[in-house]
Amino acid sequence: MARPRSHRRTRAKYQRAGLFALLTLAAAGLVVLALRPEQLAVGARPDPGEQLSFVLDGAFAARFAGEMIAFRQAFFPSHVALRAEPNDADFVATVAREHAIGVTSGHKFLLAAWRGVPVTAFAASSLDTTIVIFTSESSGLRRPADLVGKRLGYRKGSEGEVVVDAMMAQLGLPRSQINKVPDRDTFDALRVGEVDAVIGLVGQEPRPSDPNFVRLNVIKPQDYALHVPGTVYFASSDLVHDRPSVVAGVLEGLIKGWQFTYADYAHSVPVLVGMAPDRLNADRLKFELEQQRSLVLPTGGRIADYDESRWRTLRDILIFAKLAEETVPLSQSVNFQLLRDVYRRSPDLAAPGAFGGEK
Repeated sequence: MARPRSHRRTRAKYQRAGLFALLTLAAAGLVVLALRPEQLAVGARPDPGEQLSFVLDGAFAARFAGEMIAFRQAFFPSHVALRAEPNDADFVATVAREHAIGVTSGHKFLLAAWRGVPVTAFAASSLDTTIVIFTSESSGLRRPADLVGKRLGYRKGSEGEVVVDAMMAQLGLPRSQINKVPDRDTFDALRVGEVDAVIGLVGQEPRPSDPNFVRLNVIKPQDYALHVPGTVYFASSDLVHDRPSVVAGVLEGLIKGWQFTYADYAHSVPVLVGMAPDRLNADRLKFELEQQRSLVLPTGGRIADYDESRWRTLRDILIFAKLAEETVPLSQSVNFQLLRDVYRRSPDLAAPGAFGGEK
């Protein structure tokens, strides 16, 4: 059967860009998931006056600071409740069933949408990928090319594996010559020499004052022209369609939450610690907030804004990695208008000094 014209155009584009090697990702050991559209059982649509859940795909932490601040400072509408779900294996489907709002990685969101989960993304939390590669400073491994012939700790089938493989393919580097070591993506494995590099997330590294501190080099895919959405805000599609003003109100609260977070740590960090005082540490929070700052507050950009080209790159990476087929076009799963409307109605949200303050 002939390939659809859209697939031929996508393939031609990657041949020109030197990314056709992504077709071999499955042979590199990726877990291939046979994803097909499926019916998702959802509950009855909530009454407009009922409580609305905002759900975090993970525990309370710096990467959810904007959401936590928005909730504690009452920037959200009064009927919005915030909760963390650190162990939900089917997180996106849970949000859809509850007709709720959630935040997760663009990778996880798009795979779920293609599987038939009725959800719509409407803004970004981290505007670019949070995936990075850590190496010890003493190793001298500072660029992707330096990883050829080395041992790379990773988690099989993870977003990090997909993004790093795509970066290496884009650079024309021989991924087959990288020794990928599963389940050795920890700093302990790096420190004791079990691996030469590990795939991790921005802000995971130890601080200089930590007992297990080791000086690190950080390799960022976006420094090598690979840009995909990081973490994204999304909601059940019926909520975006039926109650756009409610979603817009939550989005405005998120923007204010991130502004408050970065305006002055003396005010924001104690609020954040108060959400989970038994596990959140003020100094650690400050450190992690600084590591992710450029992903949330881009120079010359706007909080929560996202780029369609990054979604297209993510789509193409997932297709060529054979993780899924695009059963739902981006125009149906990603909404750009809601964010534009929020900034048009409240231009002060994008004012240059809106998130100035302590660094």
